[in-house]
Amino acid sequence: MATPAATKRLTKEYAAISKSPPPYIVAHPSERNILEWHYVLTGPPDTPYENGQYWGTLMFPPDYPFAPPAIRMHTPSGRFQPSTRLCLSISDFHPKSFNPAWEVSTILTGLLSFMTSEEMTTGSVRASEQERKLFAQRTRWWNSTGGGSKQTGAQSSNTRGIGAIKAGDGGAKFRMEWPELDDENQKWMKEKRINPQTGLPLPAQSSAPHCSPDMAGFRKRPTGSATAVNAVVQGGQVAREASQSWVMVNKWRILLGAIFSYIIVARILGDGAAISH
Repeated sequence: MATPAATKRLTKEYAAISKSPPPYIVAHPSERNILEWHYVLTGPPDTPYENGQYWGTLMFPPDYPFAPPAIRMHTPSGRFQPSTRLCLSISDFHPKSFNPAWEVSTILTGLLSFMTSEEMTTGSVRASEQERKLFAQRTRWWNSTGGGSKQTGAQSSNTRGIGAIKAGDGGAKFRMEWPELDDENQKWMKEKRINPQTGLPLPAQSSAPHCSPDMAGFRKRPTGSATAVNAVVQGGQVAREASQSWVMVNKWRILLGAIFSYIIVARILGDGAAISH
């Protein structure tokens, strides 16, 4: 429980940082506990963390400002181990070196400066510039989904101390502390078609292959005047079939008529030859 002096000091600092926040930094105390502060660092330009959204906590001791806070960054960054206490001159690792004149804005400005350097300490990790850029691209997704996890009633045990974020919270803690940022992140994921489970872009929807107008004309099914053409063709086929049927039915009559005609012609020719003799 915070002492009256700590409560007064942190209330004053909250008013100051809300009115004039340092560049790339926003922070506020939890509604449930004034000793628990939540911050978001926006990755500065010309760094591997550019436009990243890095969320963390400051856990102040009850006798602040005469002792420093525990500092953690929950969002994976490629710079710090998530939810791990960081050993800095402004953190609880070095209480004797902490200056009571330092404020929340001083602490977070120092954290951001250390983050963009390559100095190593307890809680920091090594990663390539490209890896850190990839982490930066996924920070919004991680914060609002808990790394693609689902919120459950029984969360895993917290082994990293007070202020660490339990695994599998589905982004519940971030959503509670930063509802407006969470809304922005959800809209961003929808616009970018980000898979909530993986943080990767969803595959593009397949579309039918396009062809040139000329080829499209060949593929177009007959309509309109083509129907009339089909009617003419079908009419010709019916006429041919009707003609062929009539020939088959009257073939003997046709044959007898041909023989009779032949006999008549032969007689006429014979009679003409007899008269001439």
